[in-house]
Amino acid sequence: MRENHEKLIVGEEDGGARIDVFLAGVMSDRFSRSQIKKWVEDGRIKVQGRHVSAHYRLKPNEEIDFVWEKKADPGAGAEDIPLEILFEDEDLIVVNKPAGMVVHPAAGNWEHTLVNALLFHTKDIQGGKDPVRPGIVHRLDKDTSGVMVVAKNDLAHRYLADQFRDHSIERMYCAVVSGVVQHDEGICEEPVGRAFLSRKKVMVRPSGGKDAVTLFKVRQRYWQATLLDIFPQTGRTHQIRVHLRHLGHPILGDPVYGIPSLWIQRQALHAKILGFRHPVTHEKLSFETEMPSDMRQLVVKLESQSG
Repeated sequence: MRENHEKLIVGEEDGGARIDVFLAGVMSDRFSRSQIKKWVEDGRIKVQGRHVSAHYRLKPNEEIDFVWEKKADPGAGAEDIPLEILFEDEDLIVVNKPAGMVVHPAAGNWEHTLVNALLFHTKDIQGGKDPVRPGIVHRLDKDTSGVMVVAKNDLAHRYLADQFRDHSIERMYCAVVSGVVQHDEGICEEPVGRAFLSRKKVMVRPSGGKDAVTLFKVRQRYWQATLLDIFPQTGRTHQIRVHLRHLGHPILGDPVYGIPSLWIQRQALHAKILGFRHPVTHEKLSFETEMPSDMRQLVVKLESQSG
């Protein structure tokens, strides 16, 4: 076991955020909020060289310094976790991932992931070269819900990965964003890349960013909010969340790029439709899921406000 040391600089836009909420947002793919809160209480996390409480409000340009013990990678193990399976055959499995579930194990988060659940459900998941994320060809953020496909063998993994790479995958998300979107449809084509001061975050970077294209259509307007159908043409990390923020309509409930909401505790973003060609039969398959209950409740609240 060895210690890992990391530093982050607080951006202007994150001034006023609680330190535990801020860190839980930028490191949601690695650590839980409860882990971070405990490290703050244990004195492992400092701001400007001093100990703070978990509810400390950050100021722009402050330096966060923290240390954690890194254990040897244990690899992915099977866990009896319920799964909503939409389709399965000998080559692939399609699931409806719930919000709050990390896709695959990683440093600081080796349990309770989608891969752990899949390994319990079926013993023959393979594909890809990484033993801790067998079969994974694409990801959803921890707090994004919706449809995912996972390969069961190398042939399926290669075929599906090629479709994601050449952008022939059919994808539609729904999101509830802040503000009333004026145009019925639109596009954002701004390149995105890692933020300069916080490597865990992504930002629009006209120079040095990777190409990213997001289309959207308005499904419903509310008082001070809008329900959008979103069609990402590329699959960059945090692309939808960053593009919507750039357009001035951040996703409600998003602790990193969005705006807080009293009515939902995570980003109101759901991967509703996923379509692709089967790796063996080459048949076009398409799967659609309804918005989960927390997003439906959010929409009901917005409808009541707008009535």
